[in-house]
Amino acid sequence: MTSPVVTVSDRSAPTPSGTRRAAPRLRAARRRHTPGRPRRSVLLTVLTGLVVLYSLVPLLWLAISATKTQEGLSDSFGLWFDGDFALWDNIRQTFTYDDGVFTRWLLNTLLYVGLGAGGATFLAVLGGYALAKFDFPGRRGVFAVVIGAVAVPGTALAVPTFLMFSKMGLTDTPWAVIVPSLISPFGLYLMWVFASEAIPTELMEAARIDGAGEVRTFFRVALPLLAPGIVTVLLFTMVATWNNYFLPLIMLKDPDWYPLTLGLNSWNQQAQTAGGEAVFNLVVTGSLVTILPLIAAFLLLQKYWQSGLAAGSVKE
Repeated sequence: MTSPVVTVSDRSAPTPSGTRRAAPRLRAARRRHTPGRPRRSVLLTVLTGLVVLYSLVPLLWLAISATKTQEGLSDSFGLWFDGDFALWDNIRQTFTYDDGVFTRWLLNTLLYVGLGAGGATFLAVLGGYALAKFDFPGRRGVFAVVIGAVAVPGTALAVPTFLMFSKMGLTDTPWAVIVPSLISPFGLYLMWVFASEAIPTELMEAARIDGAGEVRTFFRVALPLLAPGIVTVLLFTMVATWNNYFLPLIMLKDPDWYPLTLGLNSWNQQAQTAGGEAVFNLVVTGSLVTILPLIAAFLLLQKYWQSGLAAGSVKE
């Protein structure tokens, strides 16, 4: 005996009362927000726009003000140009004013950044690599000290550092700025975390089996893998040293050893002294020249910097 075949028509079936029942509607599938199509938020867009304005308006004011004369800074609107375009004349005066001391301050800053930030990055790479890939007694204690050092502000250590360097006779010398800049607890911690994820232990063991020593393994195997993290730490330490103000303020008395931060501040305070000359147009122009190397460094190293910040964010 064969069972009857039941067919389902796409039309709605009649009810006993003679009326037809409407077919049920399928619910529209919810739109899934994939990484290629993120969810839109008006609030986040507005907040992002406010952050962009907060970041760009001071730079816009600085760029526009650098084109004005000393009189134009006070006689014109801050976010619009003056009738007299004096950018090139301001740049010339900035580098020639007071026997070209601005050039000396710029070279001093490059010296502090090259030795201080470069040395801090190198020491952070060595320390982070050793802490991440070698097991030795006291490793947990070192970790606690590094975390504690990150939490201590630099200003709290400025006076003890001054007293120590004063006992050694190193104040009012470049070493008073360079040596404290060599210590970067945050850079050490960042390289520690990055080296733990970026360097496979199996790769190091393979290099050792092939006969490579620890120094060769570090420079030939580990160092290329640490490049994104190195660039990230270098940018952080370079910005910190370039913008360092308080440490040179208490360590240096000779204007010939001033960095750009102290030098521009001394120009800014000239108007407050008896018989001092107001050179606010040179202060603004010098500030614009000062930030250009930092902007160039971030733009040139942006790719490596972003990859370094994202390291360790995804666990495989």
